[in-house]
Amino acid sequence: MSANIVVPEVGESIVDARVAKWLKKEGDVVAAGDPLVELETDKIDLEVGAPQGGVLSSIARKDGEDVKVGEVLGVIDEAAAGAPAPQTAVPQPPPPAPAPKEARAKPAPAAPAKATRATPTARKAAQEHEVDLSQLRGSGDAGRVMRKDVEQAAGVTKVEPPSASERGWGPARIEESAKTAPPVAEAPRRVPAERTEERVRMSKRRATIARRLVEVQSTAAMLTTFNEVDMTAVMTLRERHKQAFKERHGVGLGIASFFVKASIGALRSFPRLNAEIQGDEMILKHYYDIGVAVGASEGLVVPVLRDADRMSFAEIERHIREFARRAEDGTLSLADLKGGTFTITNGGVFGSLLSTPILNPPQVGILGLHKIQERPVAANGQATVKPMMYVALTYDHRIVDGAEAVRFLVRVKELVEDPGALLLD
Repeated sequence: MSANIVVPEVGESIVDARVAKWLKKEGDVVAAGDPLVELETDKIDLEVGAPQGGVLSSIARKDGEDVKVGEVLGVIDEAAAGAPAPQTAVPQPPPPAPAPKEARAKPAPAAPAKATRATPTARKAAQEHEVDLSQLRGSGDAGRVMRKDVEQAAGVTKVEPPSASERGWGPARIEESAKTAPPVAEAPRRVPAERTEERVRMSKRRATIARRLVEVQSTAAMLTTFNEVDMTAVMTLRERHKQAFKERHGVGLGIASFFVKASIGALRSFPRLNAEIQGDEMILKHYYDIGVAVGASEGLVVPVLRDADRMSFAEIERHIREFARRAEDGTLSLADLKGGTFTITNGGVFGSLLSTPILNPPQVGILGLHKIQERPVAANGQATVKPMMYVALTYDHRIVDGAEAVRFLVRVKELVEDPGALLLD
């Protein structure tokens, strides 16, 4: 009895995928549930398992091909599992003389190879570093091999990343980032007069990011307003409580939770920034699912903090740390990325002093954070050096007025500069 291997339904918004890599080849014996092929979608990567045990009798779609949900990727033949694979008769050399009786040994039956569970990023790293996945002990769920397991086996020296609060959210300075940043790969030396080019196909995620960024600029009336925030109070509070906070909650206290809380406070006062447009109607959302942009090797993703208004500071920090880890491991699920009513992104971790973030449709607002930099600020007729951060709010002018956007950003500034007000908001 044969069974088709089909592209599974992953979610309503995902209708196609790309065959990243077959993990088995035609003629391989597989057990039900064994991972057969990796698929790459615009949001997540996933493995497709065998629907039944048998032999992978045919592969219909090769590596690199684009496929639709429901399309057949290959066929598993259950009946062929117990039968030897057909062989084409070819001339064989005469058999060698029989060995002496005492030298003969009974061949031991080979044990079937057990499929190694690994994340897509781990498989890619294993291919890059020529590491045999079957020889590794995975540190992930149910022994799944993670990317860090492969890099450790390959002897790759990797700088320990900062906490999630500092990786993408923290006030690390440029010189500190330069010390901990991984070395930039040196470009191959070019022979004089040689002009080389390299053609690299976009991943599904990168192609989708490119398409959606162009679409949003064509469909939304995007404007950006700026302000600056004095981070003295937040940094003083963090310094005073960071040790006790980490001992109690097991996670560092970064700036992420302050801006998430401040954004929610501002959204309550200006609800049209927590809405979306459908036709000629505004959908005002009375819940707060805050997306946090996380940079990963495969491209930017925006996992969502569900009901962030009900989360404590520690819960927010813990979720962001977990999102950063899973984004790098390639284990984020579609549920992690679905929805979102407002987004926060932080270019400060890369050293950006000022930028204009692009909307994450269908949302109508995105808050951009930047590098914290000490600079002189005039106060009461005196110049004082303070840790300052520029913040940017990009909004859809079709639904949000300019005055409303400016007042929203001022409210965020007020709440961050007076962290105690976050407890009362």
